[in-house]
Amino acid sequence: MKYLAAILSILVFSFSFCQENLFTQEEISISSFIDGTLLTPSDSDKQTLAIIIAGSGPTDRNGNQNFMKNNSLKKLAENLANNGIATYRYDKRIVKQIRQGNVDRDLMFDDFVGDAVDVINYFKNKEAYSKIYVIGHSQGSLVGMLAAKGKADGFISLAGAGQNIGDVIVDQVTNMAPKLGEEAQKVVDKLKNGETTTDFPPMLASVFNVDIQPFMINWMQYNPTKVISELKIPILIVNGTKDLQVSEEEAKLLKEANENAELKIIENMNHVLFEINGDDLENSKSYNEASREISTELIESITKFIHQ
Repeated sequence: MKYLAAILSILVFSFSFCQENLFTQEEISISSFIDGTLLTPSDSDKQTLAIIIAGSGPTDRNGNQNFMKNNSLKKLAENLANNGIATYRYDKRIVKQIRQGNVDRDLMFDDFVGDAVDVINYFKNKEAYSKIYVIGHSQGSLVGMLAAKGKADGFISLAGAGQNIGDVIVDQVTNMAPKLGEEAQKVVDKLKNGETTTDFPPMLASVFNVDIQPFMINWMQYNPTKVISELKIPILIVNGTKDLQVSEEEAKLLKEANENAELKIIENMNHVLFEINGDDLENSKSYNEASREISTELIESITKFIHQ
């Protein structure tokens, strides 16, 4: 009986040890806009750093928004740190503004790019890392590839669009309500020409809110395929087959635009980087299920890409 108890205690200790995080954590403010978390692996000297950029909306450093907590980016950062890759993830500036009750109504897409550049420059100036990679998720993919040009040693796109965001919006509206597709196209055409408009059906008001049209006009200036074609650094493009927001075709467009990029399609991975074995209902619910584990294939793919 004592022998059995000893074996059990060893197994429990071993399991606990394996679950222990192999990194230290530090809170770092880059600027008045940007607060984030640096995770530093415990077992190496001059390391590679991965800067993680969140997607659209008021998304925090962990990948969460109000009433939507999945901790996807936190899980990404911690798993990479446990694999010997330092990570820095940060709240988008609008998160801090909302918390302070001081939202900038003149916020532009370029502000997010400027923030990402500031983060890269901060860590380059420290000269503490052998290489710096940028990981952009969803909207953060375009932000990241713009910021990475001429500054980073590698770029990773997670669920990033290949089309101009205006074309993505038209496709999404058409898929949900085919009769509204033509109306959406008219609005997008005006926005691409730098014109705001109120000439759209009430059903599209949530998509083309007049207050955010200047932001959208700024965003629509960029075509992801053109931007990624100009990157002369190692690139990994990742998408999941269960992504409800960004299809595999978007990832393939990015790959076609840069022949040197690597493309990884992960079976059953969804937009928030979880493995989904069920239907769309399970998929949607997972956006608010922080207990789920991030895709192990994703972690393996990124780790291999960075370490190669």
